[in-house]
Amino acid sequence: MSRRASDYDESDVRIRPSRRGSRPRSKDRPAHDDAVPGLVTAVDRGRYTVLVAKGVGGKRLPERVVMAMKARELGRKGIVVGDNVDLVGDVGGGPDALARIVRVQPRTSVLRRTADDTDPVERVIVANADQLVIVTALANPEPRPRLIDRCLVAAYDADLDPLLVLTKADLADRAPFLQTYAPLDVPHVVTSSEDDFLGLEQLLDHLEGRVSVFVGHSGVGKSTLVNALVPDANRATGDVNDVTGRGRHTSTSAVALRLPDGDGWVIDTPGVRSFGLAHVDLARIIDHFPDLEPGTAGCPRGCTHDEPECALDEWVASGQAGPAGPSRLESLRRLLRARSGESD
Repeated sequence: MSRRASDYDESDVRIRPSRRGSRPRSKDRPAHDDAVPGLVTAVDRGRYTVLVAKGVGGKRLPERVVMAMKARELGRKGIVVGDNVDLVGDVGGGPDALARIVRVQPRTSVLRRTADDTDPVERVIVANADQLVIVTALANPEPRPRLIDRCLVAAYDADLDPLLVLTKADLADRAPFLQTYAPLDVPHVVTSSEDDFLGLEQLLDHLEGRVSVFVGHSGVGKSTLVNALVPDANRATGDVNDVTGRGRHTSTSAVALRLPDGDGWVIDTPGVRSFGLAHVDLARIIDHFPDLEPGTAGCPRGCTHDEPECALDEWVASGQAGPAGPSRLESLRRLLRARSGESD
């Protein structure tokens, strides 16, 4: 005979014991006071190569490379090349050792890009750099000004100092290219693999004491240049396709390399064919044109600075921006168009 609901009492209810125990979960996280600091030099499929300095954490150990994984408490927090992190666990650097990254220190800068100009999801490429080295060949393959402009915008947005490096100077005249970028006052170095790498010493002067990110599209000689700067880097190099005029990707992931004198870092990144800028605030671009920025005070609200009502045209025509005003304004608008995708 079936029982009515009123016939049941609490003694009839069986509670299944929890397999995880009855101890409540704590929101407190361990302090990891014994964690040692390190620098992330490479990232590969969830494993992080970290350089741990000498004598940290009260231990007298030599500088060493430690493999690490991300601790669970960091959740979805991203870790990229250039990050300063804190490690616990096996930090001895043995062949089978694996430490855990438990903290990521605040970043001084981030270089970011998006897949395209409509993608709202930004991707951090490198952290804590202070210089963006934009590498382009003068020929084979031909320069891509639109991509260079986008890299300049990304540098300005990240507060990185840009540096143009022109490779393969033995194949083409540098003057036409440099004339295009002269109004931007971006420093440049001209290099060539001929004559014992022309310009290498000048480039080293720009890299000394700095953390420099190298970017450029495939085939421009970026990895060849990195190998010349850091002889034991062994970065893969490739040729340019004679039919398409494009190089093949040889660097598949970013890696931080210390310069031989120990005073400066080079971060080599994979060759890029696009550089989305959906995350960039247009006002940050104008901030890098101090000779033009005062002229925007007369612009209508919401002005894109590339429209008939823009007050910059009158400002430049009046001579208040100096003799280079017209070319500087054209350079500004070229970068704004690069940001908005109108130049592509």
